[in-house]
Amino acid sequence: MAVKIRLQRHGKKGQPFYHIVIADARAARDGKFIEKIGTYNPMTSPATINLDTERACEWLKNGAQPTDTARAILSYKGAMLKRHLQIGVEKKAITQEVADAKFNAWLTEKDNKIAAKKEEIRNSKKSDAKKALAAEMEVNAKRIADIEKKKEEIEAAKRAELEASKAQTEEASAQAETETSEQTTEVEESKAE
Repeated sequence: MAVKIRLQRHGKKGQPFYHIVIADARAARDGKFIEKIGTYNPMTSPATINLDTERACEWLKNGAQPTDTARAILSYKGAMLKRHLQIGVEKKAITQEVADAKFNAWLTEKDNKIAAKKEEIRNSKKSDAKKALAAEMEVNAKRIADIEKKKEEIEAAKRAELEASKAQTEEASAQAETETSEQTTEVEESKAE
């Protein structure tokens, strides 16, 4: 029986979540499987992978063939390296202690890289948020300046209108005074005659 290490899709549309399974090559993608050895969530950044490397190495030793994506995941988590070191131990090229030391050194280095990537992502999100806040504050300041400018224009227009109406009333009162003074002079002239 041909055995594959592959991904079994779960999760809803647009939000995939995978189980890493050992399955018969003839079985359906999401169908029957022999054993579940881990999970893979590509929606997080960086992707979350839980994998039982001991069981994965055991299945690789027994001849299970990983798919391309499963091979990349196994390599990322160190199962392929562990299997490679185990072959060296079986051939007596290296001792088990040396193999374990090499694997642990690789694992700590990998963990440091992952932690650095997470920190970089966190810092980039913070800097993006700061840039967005600064841009928003700039837009708000411009908007406030525009509003103040419009208010000043409206007040200036009201003042001009008020001054124009005052000038008209003064002009009208001045005309009325001149008319009344003219009438009084006419009346005085007519009385004098």
